[in-house]
Amino acid sequence: MAKRMREKALARAEKADRRPQATAKFVRISPSKVRIVLDIIRGKDYNEAMAILMGTPKAASEVLVKLLASAGANAEFKNYSKEDLFVAEAYANEGPTYKRWWPRSHGSADQILKRTSHITIILDEKKIDLSATKPARKQATATTLVDVAGEAKEQVKEDAVKAKETAKKAPAKKATSTKTSATKKTTTATKKTTAAKSASTTKGGAK
Repeated sequence: MAKRMREKALARAEKADRRPQATAKFVRISPSKVRIVLDIIRGKDYNEAMAILMGTPKAASEVLVKLLASAGANAEFKNYSKEDLFVAEAYANEGPTYKRWWPRSHGSADQILKRTSHITIILDEKKIDLSATKPARKQATATTLVDVAGEAKEQVKEDAVKAKETAKKAPAKKATSTKTSATKKTTTATKKTTAAKSASTTKGGAK
């Protein structure tokens, strides 16, 4: 029996909610009145919820301000930052009802029900929505692909221009080479003629 009770206690401890929270029990106010205000702050950031409660003229606002501050203090004790917290859950359960009587005429009486509430506020850390970042990532990848394609096109154009310029310069080089060869031939021919003339003159002088 004792072993089974220990197992149940361990199971409850494992399944226990470890989020920062605060609970107020036996609060002398109707749960329906509390739920009106809880519906306003549910899902809001911690600071925003506190500001809403401070400016809401309802009977439950004063109690909820103290309860929310207590939940924030519990969160700081667990090394949470109030800037990163929001109201994850907020609910009010009905507590015991005190029954009183109101005397009426002819010895009769009317019943008065004094209701109580058990109020709980649970805070949690904000989570980053990855679905919102996915389109941005897709857009970034698309832009990078477009940039790469544009750079490739520009490179192809530059290569084509360079090829045209080299093709234009090639005939000019050939023409200059032919000119140089022609000049070389003329110089050799002139040298030969001068050599022949000098030889003929030397022979005439010898005679």
